[in-house]
Amino acid sequence: MTRDTGQTLGEQTDQHPYSVAFRSGDLVAVSGRLGVSEPGVLVPGGFEAECAQALTNLDDALKSTGATRGDVVKVVAYLTDMADRDRLNFAYADFFAEPRPARSCVGAAALPYGGRVEIEALARVQAPGSADVG
Repeated sequence: MTRDTGQTLGEQTDQHPYSVAFRSGDLVAVSGRLGVSEPGVLVPGGFEAECAQALTNLDDALKSTGATRGDVVKVVAYLTDMADRDRLNFAYADFFAEPRPARSCVGAAALPYGGRVEIEALARVQAPGSADVG
């Protein structure tokens, strides 16, 4: 079984002690992605802008390991204000095609850099030509 880490543009200088994305065989785990345009710098524009950037960063992290958003099976979203859940649902529905991955939404007291949303994912990447057995 191979184990690979992915790095996305703009996060290559990220000093955190974990991988942006980690692939082990057909599983890909993506660490929580924030709405940052570069390490430590939140995008301006509030929740919608942060959420859109966090999803873009999630997409980039998936791609760095050979996965796509269509491979995602589970998402966990962290919100500092659960009142933003409806806006997260709108962005989520726009980002993921049906059938959408399972998702949990967790309230958090605070997120890095003062962020309002952080999104992590688990994906399963099938080898080309393999049949889905489950």
